Amino acid sequence: TEFFSQNLLTVFVMLFFAMYLYFERLWAIKAASKMDQNFMSQIKMYLQQGKLDNAKMLCASTQSPVARLIEKGISRVGKPLEDINTAIENAGKLEVYKLEKNVNLLATISGAGPMTGFLGTVVGMVMAFHEMASSASNKIEMSVLAEGIYTAMMTTVVGLIVGIIAYVGYNHLVSLTDKVVNMMEVNVVDFLDLLNDPA
Repeated sequence: TEFFSQNLLTVFVMLFFAMYLYFERLWAIKAASKMDQNFMSQIKMYLQQGKLDNAKMLCASTQSPVARLIEKGISRVGKPLEDINTAIENAGKLEVYKLEKNVNLLATISGAGPMTGFLGTVVGMVMAFHEMASSASNKIEMSVLAEGIYTAMMTTVVGLIVGIIAYVGYNHLVSLTDKVVNMMEVNVVDFLDLLNDPA
């Protein structure tokens, strides 16, 4: 039973870790997706008026990935468009990396949780049948066998629950991250269009 206690404890630690990771990333991604609707129109106005410093200050005071990308672009204004685009792309990769940080651990837990639980079940079955085989009398108490199998199966049930929660959480975070990345791309294209045709 000590093995099962440790096995269940391991699976519950995975569950706690998965829940923590999910909510921590969820809040981070939600914060990154918030953006003032007037941000790009203000940037456009400043660029048209040639007020680059004002545009930079607006970017610096706006806490969002889009603002950081636009700020990177504004700091390169005057250089060839290709250089500006490359600078924004590099900054974009960094922003995406920040958004995706630790999300792959959820995918790992979604696979490791059920496997850990299943390991507990297999070991439990082996132990139950070993008890049967090594029983002094050929009679085996059905209640003892049933209890052993029940305990063993519990680890798989808990492991599968952990796996399902982590899997659903992972996919939800990936879809939210994709939306933020899409928002970043749309705004960067708008910004580059402004540089091509500020009028």
